[in-house]
Amino acid sequence: MSSKRDYYEVLGVERSATVQVIKKAYRKIALKYHPDKNPNDKEAEEKFKEAAEAYEVLSNEEKRARYDRFGHQGVSGAGGAGFGGGGMNMDDIFSHFGDIFGGHFGGGQSRGRGTRVIRGTDLRIKVKLTLKDMANGVTKKIKVNKLVNAKGVSFKDCQTCHGQGRVTRVMQTMLGAMQTQSTCPTCQGAGKFIDKKPSGADSQGLIRKEVVEVIEIPAGVEDGMQLQLSGKGNAGPFNGIAGDLLVVIEEIQHESLMREGQNLHYEAYVSFIDAALGSEILVPLVEGKAKIKIEPGTQSGKMLRLKGKGLPHVRGYGRGDILVHINVWTPKKLTREEKSLLEKLRGAENFKPQPTHKEKGFFQKVKDFFNN
Repeated sequence: MSSKRDYYEVLGVERSATVQVIKKAYRKIALKYHPDKNPNDKEAEEKFKEAAEAYEVLSNEEKRARYDRFGHQGVSGAGGAGFGGGGMNMDDIFSHFGDIFGGHFGGGQSRGRGTRVIRGTDLRIKVKLTLKDMANGVTKKIKVNKLVNAKGVSFKDCQTCHGQGRVTRVMQTMLGAMQTQSTCPTCQGAGKFIDKKPSGADSQGLIRKEVVEVIEIPAGVEDGMQLQLSGKGNAGPFNGIAGDLLVVIEEIQHESLMREGQNLHYEAYVSFIDAALGSEILVPLVEGKAKIKIEPGTQSGKMLRLKGKGLPHVRGYGRGDILVHINVWTPKKLTREEKSLLEKLRGAENFKPQPTHKEKGFFQKVKDFFNN
């Protein structure tokens, strides 16, 4: 799908919906658009996938929190690398489909001949980014050490459970026949055995390998944000479904700018002479510098704003500002001549502190309030 609908809209639930409500809504939609009920219906299949993608995120507390804050970018890599964007397949859906329907409706973890599909584990990595990377978005090539399917591996189904990973027993009771299911004791639930494997592969047909993954990181990401790349984690045992690669963003501290959401803060220091007479200073930006004017009589603590020079919102809601905090610097050491010049000015009327009402201290403001 070229553009994604809001996940809450897909499932037809409120943003405050409980997990139980979300599960019920997903079950209803999944039953309606299940491929077995709608053979060769591409539109139904897409709606089935869309609902599964929405459920995958909204049923998970951590993923839902990221989605509520950052939208689709918060739970998927840019360019559709997430659960539903290009990396999704029907096995991804069926891997958790059975959990919703309490069994293996329509396949559950089984597809094709009914053999069990096992999902690989997720991997988590950290990616360090500069403010420039966060402002513009960046493509990173990261080496990931993970389990992959070894070449030349062949499997055979377990003869006890016939690839199901479960055995069914029927017992005759006073109330009639009762059916129970349990993990296959022969294959321990795998449903398969290795028939042939190359040197270095483990008992599940996997081998550890360093793989270079290309990660598209969108503009506006923040420190601690986590991107999810579906199918980029460890491969599933016995040629199963691969897990996800979770990319945690770590910000490299800028030498001069401090981030707060989409805004950036800069502490500017000016001499009291420049503050009194007025001047111009250079302020660092994410890229380059900007010249700003210091008006005559500027007081320490004044804040100037460079509108739109901050960072973009990850969901595309505008851009933040750079907030310049003016600090009037007082020299600690003076020459005899400098001291003499300042002594001459000490008694001048304009050099005596003359705070305005806005510049009065807290206690004076309280006193004025009650006196009025």
